[in-house]
Amino acid sequence: MKPNKKIILFLLLLIFVSAIGILHAITPGHMIFYHDTYRRLSYFPITIGAIFYGLWGGVSLAVLSCLAFIPHLFKFWANGPQAYYSELSEILFYLAAGLVIGLISSRENKLREKYKTLSEKLAGSYKRLHDQTSKLLAAEKQLGQSQRLSLLGQVSASLAHEIKNPLASIKGAAEILADEVPKGHPKHEFIEIMRSEISRLNHSVEDVLTYCRGQQKQDKGSQDSIENIINRVVLLLEAGLKEKAIQVVILSEPDKNRFVADKDAMIQVLMNIILNAIEAVEKNGKILIEFGKQGKECFVRISDDGHGIDENLVKEVFQAFVTFKKEGTGLGLVISKKIVESLGGTIEIKESSLGGAAFTIVLPEQKIENNENIQHV
Repeated sequence: MKPNKKIILFLLLLIFVSAIGILHAITPGHMIFYHDTYRRLSYFPITIGAIFYGLWGGVSLAVLSCLAFIPHLFKFWANGPQAYYSELSEILFYLAAGLVIGLISSRENKLREKYKTLSEKLAGSYKRLHDQTSKLLAAEKQLGQSQRLSLLGQVSASLAHEIKNPLASIKGAAEILADEVPKGHPKHEFIEIMRSEISRLNHSVEDVLTYCRGQQKQDKGSQDSIENIINRVVLLLEAGLKEKAIQVVILSEPDKNRFVADKDAMIQVLMNIILNAIEAVEKNGKILIEFGKQGKECFVRISDDGHGIDENLVKEVFQAFVTFKKEGTGLGLVISKKIVESLGGTIEIKESSLGGAAFTIVLPEQKIENNENIQHV
């Protein structure tokens, strides 16, 4: 009970005891029934006081009830010692009732406080146990990922050797074709694309190995305008886009040509994200690519009208080996995030204006280097 309520209750009990004393005083002595009723009513404030206030409350109200009982005793003074002592014994019962009930109530209050303290300690122990369990589960999950990454690193070393040898052969064949097809030939552009993609694939293999070994990428690739990079990726994915009749809309800010980025790194990132978008949308779907500047940063946003990503699963998307595709490896977006962070940027997922998912890449503004190699479209 709150302190204010305890004070109010005690005052009400005092009023009740005083009222009983007044009734004893104004009721004639021959009305024994009324006096017996008042006498029994005195046990109520004593009992209530003992229950709510413990020993001191029971004894205090017992003493006050005894004082209120004095007018009743004076009425029996003239009836002789036998009648007087019979009424006087009621005082002893008042004191005994207040003492016994007060002791019981005080003991229960102490037990209640003890159990309350014990309950709070148990609640604290449960919370600590819950927190420790959560940390253990997180550590176990990280350990599992570390073990898988370690295994992947070992497998990747052998796969890299197997992939690089065919790439070298394909690159040699492309060089031969480039010598035989002059630059003015309509198909010379496709040979250049082949040579460029072979080189990028070779860099991608190195990036995967770097990620699996936990190393940071040291060298900085060539720069290009983000518009050129986006157009290049869309051209490379043209077959998949046509197969599902997907409409691609590219929107840019007026100062788009001042936005440059690491060419090979961003091609790999955008390839991973747009491939996911192509798989997410249905036939005749839509993919919106926006890019521009916001303050001192640059952004690229890829939105689609697919089924989207559940907000409860967004945090898991960038975890290694987490995939929602039947044949996915769960590494594409992890590597993309790693690449973006190595460029000093961030990547996040939100619901797109088209109803699907929206991947937003934010990069710090870069100074244009090797400006002569950047072709503005």
